Amino acid sequence: MRIRSTRVWIVSSFMPADIIIENQIITSIEPYRSVPEADIDYGERRIVPGFIDVHTHGAYGFDTNYADPEGLKKWTAGVVSEGVTGLLATTVTDSKDTLLKALANVNAVASGSYDGARILGVHLEGPYLDSKYKGAQPPEAIVPPSVEEFRQYQAASGDRIRIITLAPEHDENFALTHYCVSQGIVVSMGHSDATYEQAQLAVANGARSITHTYNAMRPLKHRENGMVGIALRMHDLYSEIICDCNHSTPEALHIFFQAKDADKALMISDSLMCKGSAPGERFLFGGHWIEIYPDGSAHLVEEKNLAGSTMRMNEGLRNLVERAMVPFDKAINACTINPARMLRMDDHIGRITAGYDADIVVLNDDYSVLQTYVKGSPQLP
Repeated sequence: MRIRSTRVWIVSSFMPADIIIENQIITSIEPYRSVPEADIDYGERRIVPGFIDVHTHGAYGFDTNYADPEGLKKWTAGVVSEGVTGLLATTVTDSKDTLLKALANVNAVASGSYDGARILGVHLEGPYLDSKYKGAQPPEAIVPPSVEEFRQYQAASGDRIRIITLAPEHDENFALTHYCVSQGIVVSMGHSDATYEQAQLAVANGARSITHTYNAMRPLKHRENGMVGIALRMHDLYSEIICDCNHSTPEALHIFFQAKDADKALMISDSLMCKGSAPGERFLFGGHWIEIYPDGSAHLVEEKNLAGSTMRMNEGLRNLVERAMVPFDKAINACTINPARMLRMDDHIGRITAGYDADIVVLNDDYSVLQTYVKGSPQLP
């Protein structure tokens, strides 16, 4: 198959090009219109790598913790409409039994046949968090880190856990951090009251990322820099950020992207099961009711604090470029090659390059998605 456009994102810039796809792989990039015919000519529309969401709990009424195979399949089939070609199914703090069932469900679905975005693994958010900065995580299920318990989660997932979010100040002697690092699992610091010094020591012991920067962590103050200070100061530390302009203002997003190394910023949706639903609707999340506000944000009904987002990834890209004034190359890296690199999958996803999987998104000028290809297969009618 040959597709073409005058704006294909290659080597950090747009260029006219023909993309040749065979057997799910990009086999070559050829000069624009090097032959007269193409299967599809997208004209001036932008062609970019597929989006990779490493922190997303669900959508369309499904939550990873529900352990419903059909709900998970509906989710993967639906998110291609926002340009997602790969995701990490993300859990929320819950009982051990619930988490084991959820992880087993992800493993079963990922091992079989399903449509849409690829399940690249699991992001285990909790249950090893700090109660003060729990956010919407259910406090009754927060427990101290345990290597033995984590091994059970790892087994239930079929060794698909790629990231774990934990509060490093509660990981005694960094035992769980050391274990996860030995298994190739990314340790991300979040929902944490760690001081700057505690977080710095966690990085020295193997932590590689920050979970949803600015949110659910000790804030930045000019004389006590906290976890946010670590995210902004340590340029080579991966750091997630929710780009819905509700969890962080456009100005805060701009500051974050100015501070971070261009290779280390990670745009995430942190989307909940309520993505795709109307304002006013309510859902049960980790045993607590949440409600969608008119601006698309989701809040706990009782405590009113933010619980997650309903953001679509293509909308996040638009927010970064058009509202936060982040350069396009930094913004697109944050949802393509950067997450691929953190997951050590950047040898086959995250770029439009010969030899890579044909995970491709075609964007209209308003950032809406015209077509998504997952391993060369068109996903939208």
